[in-house]
Amino acid sequence: MTRESKPPRAEQQFFDDPAIDRIMGAFMSLATEHYVLLDRFRALERELAKSGAINSAALDQEPDESERAESLADRNAFVEALMRPLLGEQDALGAPGKFSLKTTKSGA
Repeated sequence: MTRESKPPRAEQQFFDDPAIDRIMGAFMSLATEHYVLLDRFRALERELAKSGAINSAALDQEPDESERAESLADRNAFVEALMRPLLGEQDALGAPGKFSLKTTKSGA
């Protein structure tokens, strides 16, 4: 029996608003992808440490001031880009910047 010949099945609904169910589905998909990436990252770290390509202890060291500042600037840009649509500042093509497919005139 092919997929096309099966009668459509009613979609499960857990919340009063079906949009919330769809958001939860998207959230669960993102959480699953996040875990898969985390698991792969751990495996990569282990293999790199085994081969001597990286020093595992160095990964746990606190960043210096310049690294911390760079990380903070990067995190702030990411949070700004992530939150922009919730603040009503979204445009049809999306906001430009590092965390967007839309680029600025400078190519950033």
